[in-house]
Amino acid sequence: MSSVLDQRPAPVAVGPRPTTPRRRTRILTLPESRWALAALVLFLVALPLDLLGASVWVWGPLYAAVYITGGWEPGWEGLKALKDKTLDVDLLMVVAALGAAAIGQVPDGALLIVIFATSGALEAVATARTADSVRGLLDLAPTTVTRLLPGGGEESVPADALMVGDIILVRPGERVGADGKVLDGASNVDQATITGEALPVAKQPGDEVFAGTVNGTGALCVRVERDPSDSVIARIVKMVEEASKTKAPTQLFIEKVEQRYSIGMVVATLAVFAIPLAFGDELQPALLRAMTFMIVASPCAVVLSTMPPLLSAIANAGRHGVLAKSAVVMERLGQVDAVALDKTGTLTEGTPRVTDIRPQPGSGLDEDSLLALAAAAEHPSEHPLARAVVQAARERGLALADTAGFTSTPGAGVTATIEGRTVQVGSPAHLTATSGPKTGSTVQALEDQGCTVVVVLLDGLPAGVLGIADRLRPDAKATVAALTELTGRPPALLTGDNERAARHLAAEVGITDVRAGLLPQDKVAAVQGWEAEGRRVLLVGDGVNDAPALAAAHTGIAMGKAGSDLALETADAVVVRDELATIPGIVDLSRRARRLVVQNLVIAGVFITALVAWDLIGTLPLPLGVAGHEGSTVIVGLNGLRLLRERVWTNSLGKDIA
Repeated sequence: MSSVLDQRPAPVAVGPRPTTPRRRTRILTLPESRWALAALVLFLVALPLDLLGASVWVWGPLYAAVYITGGWEPGWEGLKALKDKTLDVDLLMVVAALGAAAIGQVPDGALLIVIFATSGALEAVATARTADSVRGLLDLAPTTVTRLLPGGGEESVPADALMVGDIILVRPGERVGADGKVLDGASNVDQATITGEALPVAKQPGDEVFAGTVNGTGALCVRVERDPSDSVIARIVKMVEEASKTKAPTQLFIEKVEQRYSIGMVVATLAVFAIPLAFGDELQPALLRAMTFMIVASPCAVVLSTMPPLLSAIANAGRHGVLAKSAVVMERLGQVDAVALDKTGTLTEGTPRVTDIRPQPGSGLDEDSLLALAAAAEHPSEHPLARAVVQAARERGLALADTAGFTSTPGAGVTATIEGRTVQVGSPAHLTATSGPKTGSTVQALEDQGCTVVVVLLDGLPAGVLGIADRLRPDAKATVAALTELTGRPPALLTGDNERAARHLAAEVGITDVRAGLLPQDKVAAVQGWEAEGRRVLLVGDGVNDAPALAAAHTGIAMGKAGSDLALETADAVVVRDELATIPGIVDLSRRARRLVVQNLVIAGVFITALVAWDLIGTLPLPLGVAGHEGSTVIVGLNGLRLLRERVWTNSLGKDIA
């Protein structure tokens, strides 16, 4: 049977693939952000006018506008929640702010409004950015594909119109339009977006390909095996969405505490107001006592007990190249007790490099001459392995001879004529039979070390072997040791790479739990298995294939240099400078922050308890109540700012990995 690829038009030159602009929500397009910004600006204008003694008719309307712009939305949402018999803490804060204004503490109430409006805006931005990143993933798959017709010829159709059994043509440089099996053709496919493998994978008839992966220099005829809505890319989107909607146990606990606190505050304030009236007290003193109670019992100090330490930790980590996306993330980092690491681009640099040069005995070549010969033959090629060979030659300052008669066979290698001699460079599977057993043991030894092996033939005779591998990060071993000390157990390795390469690298850094050959759903299953055992898993990765597991894990960290957009958006934190050693540093910094949070909560609790008791048992003067309330807020705030000091990060990073 003639090849169906014979029916296709001649391949056209393929330039750089245009990238689809990533849809990203701008902060000020969100109504929550606009209202919070308006409240903040109005407050910053009103406060100096108030302090400078301007007329109340000047600053009064500005404060009123703060209450309206910053408080109407949480107040309205709180009122709607009341219909479901739920008392929202945001509604309580609005009531507390209005209560403060009722007894003349207008600035305090306005500040409370600004704080809560800003918090709501940040939450809305985070939610919108997550949605953007999920939608952006769909841009990986092409919108149109070339479908081959049964009677010959082809047509361009939308990718989502494909059906199982359709046959599509994937030209050089194009993205694969659907999950399927190769019927005809041979090529190298870059499937790092799905499996995380650093190097393109040779594909031939019978091999599986995935939607969104990038075809190399050959043309492929692919039979669609899955409906577009059930492709690996589509399943990744679903998994990220589902994991992002799942609430952490800590968040559920906080919501439960907020609900009970809100109910208790309302009941207590009404009691403080109503009981004295019932015993004959006058309206004004009863109202003053109730409003004083509302102020001193308001949770401003409790709120600030958490934020300054966590925000200071975020700022300190940010100065050293680690971006934690929220205070919640910084808190959760300190809770992790298990770590899972991706391989390519995380423990390794993500770029293939020549690690071994083995001239064949009797070939008359040394390392430099063998490398120069291979680099000259590979120079016209665009394959990543070819670029690694050429780069190695350049780093050694080797001169490359002119090349003639260059040909490339996808999945096999290249052939070129150099100074009148035929040079072949390619995979052992295609060239070892020609070179005989002389190179077989060398190939096996290098493959056992986790290298990708390239065989070099000169006039059909073995000239030598090159070993190419993704180089381990210099700080990988020390980082694994530090994480082991922090969590009490060695990290696990989750990778889409082959078993042999994964185990070789794991042995170098001290990892024993190795899970290789994993697709995105397999990584998610591994993380969920650990979570089901009660572990709080920190996952560190960099690719699109890591995104679902990053979302499913208790906490996810993405490596920033080579990280995909989706991984960077899905992860809770990003290592901006790509320094692996900073990961144990930020975990330890988070634990320090959590200890300060506990200290602050104790301080705030003592102040609130003492002031409330004074107000209920005796007569707490309003100015003293305000001073005590604000004083506790200042104390916990300053205590949290201690984490801004440089030596805190140095101590967290540790001497072993500094």
